[in-house]
Amino acid sequence: MRLSRRITGLTGGGSDGWDLFLQARRMIAEGIAVTELTIGEHDTRTHSSILDAMDRSARGGHTGYAMVPGTALLRDTVAARVQERTGQRTTRDNVLITPGGQAALFAAHSAACDPGDTALFVDPYYATYPGTIRGVGALPRAVIARAEDGFQPRPDVIEAEADGAVSLLINSPNNPTGVVYGRETLEGIAKVCQDRDLWLISDEVYDTQIWEGAHLSPRALPGMAERTLVVGSMSKSHAMTGSRCGWIVGPEAAISHLITLATHTTYGVPGFVQDAAVFALGQGRDLEEEIAAPFRRRRDLAWHILAGQNAVRLSPAQGAMYLMLDIRATGLSGEAFATALLETHHIAVMPGESFGKAAAGHVRVAMTVADDAFVKALKTLCHFAAQQASGLPEG
Repeated sequence: MRLSRRITGLTGGGSDGWDLFLQARRMIAEGIAVTELTIGEHDTRTHSSILDAMDRSARGGHTGYAMVPGTALLRDTVAARVQERTGQRTTRDNVLITPGGQAALFAAHSAACDPGDTALFVDPYYATYPGTIRGVGALPRAVIARAEDGFQPRPDVIEAEADGAVSLLINSPNNPTGVVYGRETLEGIAKVCQDRDLWLISDEVYDTQIWEGAHLSPRALPGMAERTLVVGSMSKSHAMTGSRCGWIVGPEAAISHLITLATHTTYGVPGFVQDAAVFALGQGRDLEEEIAAPFRRRRDLAWHILAGQNAVRLSPAQGAMYLMLDIRATGLSGEAFATALLETHHIAVMPGESFGKAAAGHVRVAMTVADDAFVKALKTLCHFAAQQASGLPEG
């Protein structure tokens, strides 16, 4: 039987970017000890107090169908959080609860794009972005953010790619680069969106992981609330990756239609998960800072390690749980470097090419193992890079 072109074409006929990760997992399954610095999975699990709240809710009977838009209490809680942090008026009618940030990304593009429409996204990008756009029948078009610009997307480059487009997807703090978009960058993006009548889809799942500067949601900029769909999630801020609880914040009319979409697709999020999210958000910034602290600490450790060598350069590591390392001095592509590092030292990092053309010659390191293991792996990576750059054999 024939499968649809939409489902068979999600990756555009190429790799989905996860080859190195899957190779590392195969090695682990074979009993090989691998230091995994690949995906954004916390090395600490969901806080016991959140699990206790989830357990109380489930045992209390909140295990049936929950309201499709989300419980009133969670929608109100998310709205209050967003309004307090952005200054932009937000009510439950601006909020849809989704099964994680990925479902929110898919829903947001469903709202913005018709089949055949062009949807812009910034390269480097999280690996699912192009497939998410193809999944709604739209055509992905990359906007290059250059390493030479600190991976800040330039509004003039966006403008040059905007002909025929209906939406733009951005992500700050950024995965994979760790860059936080500055006010000037975001104001320039906002102007392009207004001039070109684009929906702006803003992936803000790392908004609690800021090491330098400040997070600015473009929805808070003048004239942007009516054309911005913000994606949020409990996954990164509260180490609840497996709980699959996220949201979209946007104009009431868009949210109303997205509720209809959810009725015909996900049919909501389990009520006991939503109750746990209400509890977690109620702990305020203290818990968020506790969850973020290991990544801030490891980022500082990485600064000291990388400052003592010249084979690897660190891109601006201003936020999120990743380091983007420039390894072009080795003469290797990111893919070749990552493959050789895995095979020779059993350290798994993601090739920059997994995240687009702009990240070629880089590797992404997730700061998601204990400090001592992280330091050891990063020092080994630097030594390996130095050997490659000098042309000397490993040893």
